[in-house]
Amino acid sequence: MPVTDEHIITVERLVKVYKESSRSPVRALDGLSLNVRKGEIFGLLGRNGAGKTTLLRVLTTLVRPTSGTVTVCGHDVVREPFAVRQSICAVLQENAVEVFLSVLDNLVTYARFHSIPRPAIRPRAEAIMAQFGLEEYRHQKVIDLSGGMKRRVQVAKVFMVDKPVVFLDEATTGMDPVNKRATLDAIRDHARQGRTILLTTHILHEAEELCDRIAIIDSGRCIASGDLQVIKALAARAYDVTVTFEELRPGVIETAQRFPLLKMTSTHTTLTMSVKGNDASTFDLLNALARVAPILHFEVTSASLEDVFLELLENPRVVQPDGELPAP
Repeated sequence: MPVTDEHIITVERLVKVYKESSRSPVRALDGLSLNVRKGEIFGLLGRNGAGKTTLLRVLTTLVRPTSGTVTVCGHDVVREPFAVRQSICAVLQENAVEVFLSVLDNLVTYARFHSIPRPAIRPRAEAIMAQFGLEEYRHQKVIDLSGGMKRRVQVAKVFMVDKPVVFLDEATTGMDPVNKRATLDAIRDHARQGRTILLTTHILHEAEELCDRIAIIDSGRCIASGDLQVIKALAARAYDVTVTFEELRPGVIETAQRFPLLKMTSTHTTLTMSVKGNDASTFDLLNALARVAPILHFEVTSASLEDVFLELLENPRVVQPDGELPAP
């Protein structure tokens, strides 16, 4: 795997095995390799148990790898853990806020912990609260906030310090759409300032909107990595098809199920599907449905990241970083 000066995070053939005397060893990471470039938002996707959180815990020096090489900002996570910690900040799945302090005091305390000069702390806190939409909650104790608001305070807190690398594990968990939008906009703003942000999420449209590049991991291995266009090119061609009928007659769903579908949902008189295959497969599906029930309207669009994600998990293809297929 080529490593260049622009790579601020490098992971090469990373293996992590958890051993417990009461059961068989668990291989959480299995030879995983990827690169993250300086100043990008990098999304880490995968189903539950794929190894995402274990990878973050290795990158943040909380877990020691079994084998392989991992560097962050040029520092080896095993040989130079303190230097790595000085270069990063992280939001992991557990909430790490002082619930009996106010929102403002959480930000101020975190800044003091990181030795931010006192004259700079209050202006910085005001700017961060404005950016994350927390101004009206500044004097409220965190314990009185909703779960989504607690999460937003935790995410805002890590941006109080100017670390070059930020790790966000399911950063928008529990947030309503308004809170989530403010948080995503703030994350995007900080990336524009040159920070590198690596995030995990189960919300695929969020990753599609936010990330410069994406890696999909499964069973501890990277099965695809690259920008969105590269990821989509790795999967078999897929289309999103929406069909509205006069009525959803018996036989419509059964007819659709004869075709290679990644997913299908029905609402009243509308059928929404993701279809694997080429253009001809899609129009064969439409013709078959039209023979069962009159079609009022149909729409065909290119596949979403969610469709590609499902396709790659169903037909995994282990690839080199940046979407390059392995040499034959």
